[in-house]
Amino acid sequence: MNKTKNIFSHLGSDLPAGLVVFLVALPLCLGIALSSGAPLFSGIIAGIVGGIVVGSLSGSHTSVSGPAAGLTVIVLNAITELQVFNLFLTALVLAGVFQIILGVLKAGIIGYYFPTSVIKGMLAGIGIILIIKQIPYAFGVNESDDLSNYIPFVNDWNAVLDLKNLFNVLDLGAIIITTLSLLILILWEKPFVKRSPILKIIPGPLLVVFLGIGLNKFFKFFIPDLYLDFEDKVVLPQVQSFEGFFGLFTFPDFSGLMNGDVWLIAFTMAIIASLETLLSLEAADKIDPLKRVSPPNRELLAQGTGNIINGLIGGLPVTAVIVRSSANVTSGARTRMSAIFHGFLLLASVLLIPSLLNLIPLACLAAILLMVGYKLAKVSLFTTQAKLGWDQFLPFIITIVGIVVFDLLIGIGLGMGVAIVYILLRNFQNSHFLEEKVSGNSNTIHIVLSEEVSFLNKGALIQTLEDIPEGKHVIIDGSNSKIIDYDVLEVIENFKIAAKNKNIEVDTIGIRSVKIGGLH
Repeated sequence: MNKTKNIFSHLGSDLPAGLVVFLVALPLCLGIALSSGAPLFSGIIAGIVGGIVVGSLSGSHTSVSGPAAGLTVIVLNAITELQVFNLFLTALVLAGVFQIILGVLKAGIIGYYFPTSVIKGMLAGIGIILIIKQIPYAFGVNESDDLSNYIPFVNDWNAVLDLKNLFNVLDLGAIIITTLSLLILILWEKPFVKRSPILKIIPGPLLVVFLGIGLNKFFKFFIPDLYLDFEDKVVLPQVQSFEGFFGLFTFPDFSGLMNGDVWLIAFTMAIIASLETLLSLEAADKIDPLKRVSPPNRELLAQGTGNIINGLIGGLPVTAVIVRSSANVTSGARTRMSAIFHGFLLLASVLLIPSLLNLIPLACLAAILLMVGYKLAKVSLFTTQAKLGWDQFLPFIITIVGIVVFDLLIGIGLGMGVAIVYILLRNFQNSHFLEEKVSGNSNTIHIVLSEEVSFLNKGALIQTLEDIPEGKHVIIDGSNSKIIDYDVLEVIENFKIAAKNKNIEVDTIGIRSVKIGGLH
């Protein structure tokens, strides 16, 4: 009863945030399906399942799931190799089963062992790619202009270089809508808007959507040369009845269970989707203003269930997605109800108002995503990481370069490699361990940090702090520590914030405070 009450206790914040996430997720669902070589409706199905099913089962308050750009190449290659989409769906069902097994085996803890610098590099890298991908839409490039030549969905640098040709096919109407939309979004970040009792309840992205529709209607009647036709607007399938809606579903071919390629693809998808989910989950926790810690094993169970359902009805694989999650947090979401609500909005949009949604210019949606991309890769993030020293800045930069030049997993792998090199160099000088002491007073817990505490100790420290009962007095003693990694300092600062909700008093000895970064 308590949990039910909690997810309904912040509807004033969660419902507007869910609406914003819906506006962000809609074009992503369609775009990822298109770039994956799958039916467009499969992207919508994945968004609905990611919102309603995964959102309901997940223990995260801020993370939002849906089809992920990071899996685009894997899905495209799998569909191409298997040649039949139904066989791919069989592989997706198996991938979901594998993820549930990982959750039962409590393999989710692996996400704790990725350093902050790599996670922030992942955020920034995705933000940069997101910006690149939205540039063509912002310029009004459409299908008749061979859109695929201008959008590097799979880190195609020839497509990036072709962006210079946008000036030959740009649409002035789209540029006007994009520019005005960006100005509104920037204006909506200003303090005077947040202080206004009326303006602060109007989501900037929602205002941008209505502006785009209204301005395009104005163009149609008064400046026809600037009017954006159907190819420059959202295109959703028209559903005339519930029977027609169910007719859009595709079902798996379970004869593929005898196909070794299906099992190999399933295992690959499960591992990569799980890793992307765990990293996105921790990234979402880092930008949560309340610094709550999401249970990773429960997330794997939720994701596995969602992917089984997607495989059974024709959806794409889902993961926790930082783009949606960051939009969720920056829009003021407090509980997972916002993710669930965005899933219901995707469902309702297909059933009830596809013709209205088809009026939305892609240019104003591009502006929304450009702003999300900027928040993920803003200049202040780079300067903050640089001030922390080379052991934080170099893995951060290497991760970004790897993600932008190659792909998500290669970028993360390169960043991890550099971070581990720094740890190994320090380990030549000092060993590391974690010791917990309970004093004679049962209300006081004394945690003594070792001589060196690196990000490799982060998982154990998080678990120790999470297990502390309510009402305790905790002393975290770092007076004997020569080196305490920034990641560990951040865990301690996050615990100080979260401890207030559990009536835990926290004191530190010999530990410097750090400023915790996030999206603002």
